[in-house]
Amino acid sequence: MAVSISVVLLLLLLAVIFMRQGALKISHALVCMLFGFFLASTSMAPTITSGLTATADLVSSLRP
Repeated sequence: MAVSISVVLLLLLLAVIFMRQGALKISHALVCMLFGFFLASTSMAPTITSGLTATADLVSSLRP
């Protein structure tokens, strides 16, 4: 749960930054949001979630 909340907050921060700079229009953000909702309801959602979890575990195991 913590990983998904972190990813959502990071994506929200990036979307806000892009919108403020004019690189991301509101219509583009809405399309991306709708794509995310539709993607979450597909059979690919568990695969994407496990891939993100594995990547987060790999990054958290690295020592600087």
